[in-house]
Amino acid sequence: MKPAHVILGVHVTDRLKDAVTVQKVFTEYGSLVKTRLGLHEIGNSPEGIVLLEVVGGQEAWKAMAAKLQAIEGIEVKEMVFSH
Repeated sequence: MKPAHVILGVHVTDRLKDAVTVQKVFTEYGSLVKTRLGLHEIGNSPEGIVLLEVVGGQEAWKAMAAKLQAIEGIEVKEMVFSH
């Protein structure tokens, strides 16, 4: 059986306030991140979404998701595509 494709959606409600903290978590778990895509409105919108395609064991990416979720103003959603 092939490993699942896992996408984490990270909603950041205040990019200016939380960018450094979120980036530290991304760096800590950098070996899990296969693809990273940032989406945000041009202009003054403080919100943004980062989509992460992650690899590795479920325990590892769940730990990263939990650490991100613990940051005030951050919401994390998981999409898991199994074969």
